[in-house]
Amino acid sequence: MIDLNSPDIMDAKEAAKIWGKNDGYVRTFYKQNPGKFPDGSIRKFGRAWVVTTEGMEAITGVKDPRKQYKQ
Repeated sequence: MIDLNSPDIMDAKEAAKIWGKNDGYVRTFYKQNPGKFPDGSIRKFGRAWVVTTEGMEAITGVKDPRKQYKQ
């Protein structure tokens, strides 16, 4: 079962903000490098792009900033 309440699923703008990128980062990156996203880590729903933490970590090379300071 997929938990849509999971913080590991977010819209592209929210993800870009969390990783310190501009609003269009995910969309632009996907258009230029679609193969860099792991299967199932990004999808477009209507006009909204939805991406997972796994997808963001794959394209940025940076672990989830929200989890870096948790012990």
